[in-house]
Amino acid sequence: MLQKLRDKSSSWIAKAILILLAVPFAFFGMEQYFTQRIDTWTARVSAPPTWWESAPSFWPVSMLWEDVAIDSDEFRVAFEQERVRRQQAEGNAFDPRAFETIANKRQVLDRLVDQRVLRIAARRANIEVGDEMVRDTIRSLQAFQVDGRFDPQQYQLVLASQVPAMTPRAFEQEVRTGLVDTMIVDAVVDSAFSTPSQQEQLLRLLDERRDVAWVTWPAPPADDTPVDDATVAAWYEAHPDDYRREERVAIEYITLDAEGLDVPEVDEATLQAMYDDAGERFAENEERLASHILVQVDSDTTDAQARAEATRIAGLASEPGADFAALAREHSDDVGSRATGGDLGWITRGTMGDAFDQALFALEPGATSAPVKTDYGWHVIQLRELTPGARVPFEEVRDQLAREAAAEAREMAFNELAGQVVDEVYTNPGDLAAAAEIAGVEVQTTGLFARGEGTGVAANPGVQRVAFSEALVEDGLVSDPVEVASGQTVLLRVVEHQAEQVQPLEDVRDQVVAAIRQARVEEQLEEQAKEFAAGLVSTGDLAAGAEMRGLPLAEQPQMQRGMPVASAQAVDAMFAVAPPEEGTVSAGYVVDNGVAVVFAVRSVTPGEVPPVDDPQRLMLANQLAQLAGNDEAEAYVAALRSMMKVVVAEDRL
Repeated sequence: MLQKLRDKSSSWIAKAILILLAVPFAFFGMEQYFTQRIDTWTARVSAPPTWWESAPSFWPVSMLWEDVAIDSDEFRVAFEQERVRRQQAEGNAFDPRAFETIANKRQVLDRLVDQRVLRIAARRANIEVGDEMVRDTIRSLQAFQVDGRFDPQQYQLVLASQVPAMTPRAFEQEVRTGLVDTMIVDAVVDSAFSTPSQQEQLLRLLDERRDVAWVTWPAPPADDTPVDDATVAAWYEAHPDDYRREERVAIEYITLDAEGLDVPEVDEATLQAMYDDAGERFAENEERLASHILVQVDSDTTDAQARAEATRIAGLASEPGADFAALAREHSDDVGSRATGGDLGWITRGTMGDAFDQALFALEPGATSAPVKTDYGWHVIQLRELTPGARVPFEEVRDQLAREAAAEAREMAFNELAGQVVDEVYTNPGDLAAAAEIAGVEVQTTGLFARGEGTGVAANPGVQRVAFSEALVEDGLVSDPVEVASGQTVLLRVVEHQAEQVQPLEDVRDQVVAAIRQARVEEQLEEQAKEFAAGLVSTGDLAAGAEMRGLPLAEQPQMQRGMPVASAQAVDAMFAVAPPEEGTVSAGYVVDNGVAVVFAVRSVTPGEVPPVDDPQRLMLANQLAQLAGNDEAEAYVAALRSMMKVVVAEDRL
């Protein structure tokens, strides 16, 4: 029998069968039959060989395709980087748990997939980044610069501080890869341009004017016709997100309030000691009435010349019977005080600078100083009067000191109480009752609330961030203290949690029926508006149609884009329709917020190209080219991606 099997297996028929079986194995591989593999990728990008790019998209991936995986670790790193970026941008408003949505994860993953697609395209186009470009890019990064120049030590320090630390070689490779990823897109964007005719066309469109009339078509009466079960079920299945209930929690909490703490009254001796220790806090500053003469140092006067002139003036001012005000009006370079005889008014210490103050507060009333140098030049100062500083009596500040002492004592008592409560929470992290007993307060509870909802304490943003945090939701532990106001802290625990979910049909049936009826009303409104607009094309008489239906007619001759008439959506539609032929109108309609706007464009005045100087035209050309380049780059990446197969492991997101 074995001999018969050998004979048959060596026949030409058996060999032909083996050859036929070998073909699919060559394309699809057979290594999975011999090895056990544990997949850790989040997405795979498979690109056919260049000679296969014209093959139908339904052809299976084979061993001839180029296959690139996005590992789960890489995805997690990218997602955490996006988390940090969002947290820095949003600050305290950032909600870590709300960030953990499938939509955010898919957005990050899509960026990684686009990178892989571009990397494959760059490799096939033989695009490489040279060492010089990598070096120039690294040297241009501000993080590696000191005083505006690249610093090797700073470069090494920054790389070593990364978590995990990076070597220069690894960072250079990362920069090289990043440049390759962006090179094709940058080339597409940079290749875009705008022609003078496109620029002029845009300017003409912006200047275009239209004579427009319109009526606002009211919504039909509310629909109250029956809705059968099949229609309700079909609508519910088609609109699941409309009936999705947000994540909700209920919490129990205690409030620690510093204002509610009783503290002993401070005795007179303590208040007097506080007053004595206050130093100059309750002292009224000494004031001096001063005048001056300024000699400036400028392009025509050197410092030595200005000092010599100030010395001469100081000598004149010191002579018996000298009129300082007259000397100031004659010689001072200070235009602000020269006309008033150099009067500076009442001055306290710290007003005029150290050198000026030192000279002024060393004078006796009626005396004149020697020349004093400041940033403004050389001054000759005269002290006319002084008001000595005096200490405010204890009786006048006693109540203020008592309030301050009570506030300090209350703060100390609050900190001590908060410490005791926190210690108790650390001992019993799943229970608030013992902590409430120590604080002498009651444990309070809330009903279920979603993000952005809630009342009282539950409406506080800080409380909501903590209440919806993963640790409290999953573990049911007491939170760290959350400050909700000055001197007021809350500790809380999640006692009930309802995950985000689509509500059962029986719970939202009334909402579904209302939505169906509203959709019927909107559909009827759109049909009426569409029929009326179609009739205008043949009659061209919007006024007669409006009068027949009792609708007020609105008109706007020479309307321009952006005018605050009707609605922004309606104005856009009025400028989107083609210009009417002679003797006709261009009609259209827009349904928005439960009403319809039916309009007729009667005539169009073409815009003119306004005079534009070269810088403005260059800016316009660059803006148009940038817009076109971005659109072309996005379309190019989408086209590349459509030629490849992308598989996402949803369970690993």
